[in-house]
Amino acid sequence: MTGASIDRDEVARFDALAARWWDERGPMAVLHKFNPVRVGYIRDEVCRIFDRDPAAPFPLEGLSVIDIGCGGGVLSEPLARLGATVTGLDPATGNIAAARAHAEAEGLSIDYRDETIEAVAARGERFDVVLAMEVVEHVSDRAGFLRACCTTVKPGGLLFAATINRTMRSFALAIVGAEYVLRWLPRGTHDWEKFVTPRELTADIAAGGLTVTDTTGVVYNPLNDSWRASRDTGVNYMVAAHRPA
Repeated sequence: MTGASIDRDEVARFDALAARWWDERGPMAVLHKFNPVRVGYIRDEVCRIFDRDPAAPFPLEGLSVIDIGCGGGVLSEPLARLGATVTGLDPATGNIAAARAHAEAEGLSIDYRDETIEAVAARGERFDVVLAMEVVEHVSDRAGFLRACCTTVKPGGLLFAATINRTMRSFALAIVGAEYVLRWLPRGTHDWEKFVTPRELTADIAAGGLTVTDTTGVVYNPLNDSWRASRDTGVNYMVAAHRPA
């Protein structure tokens, strides 16, 4: 398997959780609550760039999407329902098995693969939309990983990335709060040293030939137990980047 950026310990950690990806009250509960914000952001930015109507029944119809680090398919499935032709990648075989089984049960056709983005890039495959959501902070070679991601973006296409800013607030909320106090995530899910500032992420993406066109924070509202887009990028944030046509 071609994939110098893979962190084997991280793969093993998520592989162990494979059977519970779709348990909305399990270890992935926070991801399920976060997911509508991701889907809405991706849909709206894609529609803006590709001149689509986000309110249409299948606004992503005819567009190819690759979801890197797809896990059990929590993001891949809603994008397929929006009409996209979706490929999901994950080096954890348990995740891919769980994703395939769930998609089949839902009657969705998604091309799930037990491989890396480096392997896909090396074959020359290209996509309209490339997703690296909640995965950048789990790789061993961020620059190399993002270079491979950028390589697979077609001319005129988009790259989306979501990650966690490296701030003292993110240490307090994303690690101490989420893993030790609230226990939203298993302990050890995140390593603060691997968190990425927006400036670092923008520079890595620029090195791959794309330009970041939007940066949006995502914040948690404890009053209604939900997430929303925000100008605050101090903890969670997402970026959209464009390759010139």
